[in-house]
Amino acid sequence: MADLDRRLITYRYERWRALSAGILETASGTFLLLIAVRWFNADPIPKALVAAGGSFGLLLSPLVVYFVSRLQWPAARAAARARWVGAGAVLVAALFPVLPVYVAGAVLGAAVSASVIPLLTQMYQENYPDHERGRLFSRAFMIRIATAAVFSKLAGEALSRDLGHFPWLLAVFALALAGGGWLLARCPSRPLVADGGAHPLRGMRFVREDALFRRTLICWMLMGFANLMMLPLRIEYLANPKYDLGLTVGTIALLTGVIPNAARLVLSPIWGRLFDRMNFFSLRITLNIGFALGTLTFFTSDNLFGLVAAAVIYGVSAAGGDVAWSLWVTKFAPPERVADYMSVHTFLTGVRGVLAPVVAFSVVTRLPLATMALISVGLIMASTLMLVPEIKFGKRARPTSVLVEEVSE
Repeated sequence: MADLDRRLITYRYERWRALSAGILETASGTFLLLIAVRWFNADPIPKALVAAGGSFGLLLSPLVVYFVSRLQWPAARAAARARWVGAGAVLVAALFPVLPVYVAGAVLGAAVSASVIPLLTQMYQENYPDHERGRLFSRAFMIRIATAAVFSKLAGEALSRDLGHFPWLLAVFALALAGGGWLLARCPSRPLVADGGAHPLRGMRFVREDALFRRTLICWMLMGFANLMMLPLRIEYLANPKYDLGLTVGTIALLTGVIPNAARLVLSPIWGRLFDRMNFFSLRITLNIGFALGTLTFFTSDNLFGLVAAAVIYGVSAAGGDVAWSLWVTKFAPPERVADYMSVHTFLTGVRGVLAPVVAFSVVTRLPLATMALISVGLIMASTLMLVPEIKFGKRARPTSVLVEEVSE
């Protein structure tokens, strides 16, 4: 298949898949944890498990890459099959809405979906040209963000009227997973490069061999742990009656879904173009500062104005974080090893993503949220300072062309 055809077909299906991805983003970002807090009144461990569901999948990503390469499945079709498994798990949780089944279904659904992220990155590497990758990715992401904002509003209003309707929401999430898998199965992709009898964590050798990759991962670990520690506590802060904010489910969805996603929608195309043209490490430092400011503002605010401002700041930073997290290895990894590099990145994201919620829900019973926010900001700023010497290595990234056309889709 010609490169132009691969680009057009992938871009067409990715724009449609963005609709299902936007719906699913509200699950992991707001509603699954909100249901655990408000409906089930869950203890810290179940809440931490639900919050870490996607991160369990990231931990599994090297294993997924290993088996997909051994079986010589095309990357996109393998990702589709995983999404179908996730759809089944979430559907079971909808049919049997008791806490153990709910937690298992939510965790499994999120985990199998997240575990295929390196396969999607490989698909983007194969099908999108270097000079357009960030722009094409961000265009589809705009659809995802808009869908997440609208669906957050609608689902939040529905659950505000009767939270007992949440099984219907789970059924919608299952349908979104199944539909997204159907679209992925139609994207062109190649089997991964097999590596003989290598073990599932074979990509870890690149951490040893590539010093820049290693240092960047260390910085990302500090920043990511700090951010992922506070992310589920946003829902805890807004939804738990002990903080006495008195917010409805609809208002919580507004602050954690609608407003951040509206900000992401506006800024996503800008960050996509900056990713194609800007020194990556300068971009990452800018994003870190935004995340630190957003975290501090959110957890030191007890009024709607401060919470809205924090939601906007977070959304602006998250828009750039979406592109940077998903595509940064394509700037530094050898083209045939993008999935291996990405599997390491996602695995380490999974490590911090599993540990951070457990730490967060354990420590929050002992420390004020404002103190935890200050600790988080300290870790983010330490990561930022460590990245400053790396700016000069940004030139190692594969060159990109300057884009002048407007984003119109």
